[in-house]
Amino acid sequence: MSVFAALVDQLAALLHPLFGATAAAAAIVLFTALIRLLVHPLSRAAARGQKARAQLQPRVAELRKRYAKQPEKLQKAVLELHAEEKVSPLSGLLPTLLQLPAFFLLYRLFSGGGDGLLSHQLFAAPLDGRWTDALAGDGMFGPAGLVYVGLFLVVAAVATFTYVRTRRAAVDTGTGAGALGKVLPLLSYGTLVTVAVVPLAVALYVVTSAAWSAVERAVLYT
Repeated sequence: MSVFAALVDQLAALLHPLFGATAAAAAIVLFTALIRLLVHPLSRAAARGQKARAQLQPRVAELRKRYAKQPEKLQKAVLELHAEEKVSPLSGLLPTLLQLPAFFLLYRLFSGGGDGLLSHQLFAAPLDGRWTDALAGDGMFGPAGLVYVGLFLVVAAVATFTYVRTRRAAVDTGTGAGALGKVLPLLSYGTLVTVAVVPLAVALYVVTSAAWSAVERAVLYT
C-alpha cells in the first residue's frame, strides 16, 4: 500500500463514525480537497501572473501594431516590456504545471485503489465500478445508477457556472468573438464524459477537483 493510499484509508477510518459505509468515498473527497488546499498557493501565484499579463495586453497590442511587419523587433520589444514591468511571459503557467504531479498522483491513487480502498461503496455504487456497470445492472435509475445521476447533476451545475464565467470574461476582454473563444467555454462540460468512463473513485476526485477549481477561480479572478 502506498503512503497516500494508507492516508486515505486512515482518513476513512476516522470518518466512519460519521459516514458509515460511505466513509471511503467521503475520505476521497476530503483528501482531494486537502491536496487542492496544499497547492492553493500555486493557484494564487498563477492568478497573479495572469492578471499581470492581462494588464500589459493594451501595451503589447500597441507594440504589435508598431512592429506588425518586423517580428524580430516585436519579440524584442515585448520581452523588454515584460522585463521592465518585472512580469515573466510565463508567469501563471509554471505554477499550473507544478500542480500537475499532485493531480496525476491522485488520479493514479484512485484508479488503483491501494489494497482494498475500492472495495467500498458510495451508497449502492462500488468505488471500483463505472457508469456502464450501473447501466448493465439495474439501469440508469437503479440504486447505483442514481449515484451517477447525482454526480452528473453536480458536474453539470459546476460546468454551467464555469461556462457562464468564462463567456463573461471573454466578452469583457474582447476575446470571445472568434470560433475558439466560443468553443473553449464548452470544454468545461468535458468532465461529464470523464465521470461517465472512469471508476467511481476517480469520478469523485474529478468532481471534487472541478468544483474546487470553479470556486477558486471565482475568488482569485474576480
